[in-house]
Amino acid sequence: MLEGNKTLTIHEIIKLLPHRYPFLMIDKVLDYEEDTLKGIKNVTVNEPCFMGHFPDNAVMPGVLIIEALAQAGAILAYLKTKSSPRDYIFFLAGIDNTKFKQVVSPGDQLLLEVTIGVNKGNFWKLHGVATVDGKVACSVDILSAMRKLSQ
Repeated sequence: MLEGNKTLTIHEIIKLLPHRYPFLMIDKVLDYEEDTLKGIKNVTVNEPCFMGHFPDNAVMPGVLIIEALAQAGAILAYLKTKSSPRDYIFFLAGIDNTKFKQVVSPGDQLLLEVTIGVNKGNFWKLHGVATVDGKVACSVDILSAMRKLSQ
């Protein structure tokens, strides 16, 4: 999938993540290395969360920013293990050291950067940073659990 090419289109991402609209939070992978991945989440006003958060002053919920970073981490783990959601699924197991530094609004483009810290067995520790226009919007340490799907 990434033979020589370090980007992924939405069509390739859909093959690597079990998520679908309205919960698919990655639009493109810009770059991938052994333990790091950079992706994009385009924030648009027509997303369901903005009907209630907040209609007159739309703000992307922090939990969705964390979810976007977790999905970027899952893509990285799938690429690293050369597996797919047909074999394994990654569950969010914990978050630590979360900081929100600025509001994310419709029209913004989130640059998602995740790095694998530690991988022990089926547990993955990742560090994620989401930025908008070079400014940190969120940073978080994510614990993810990899589970084999029963065949």
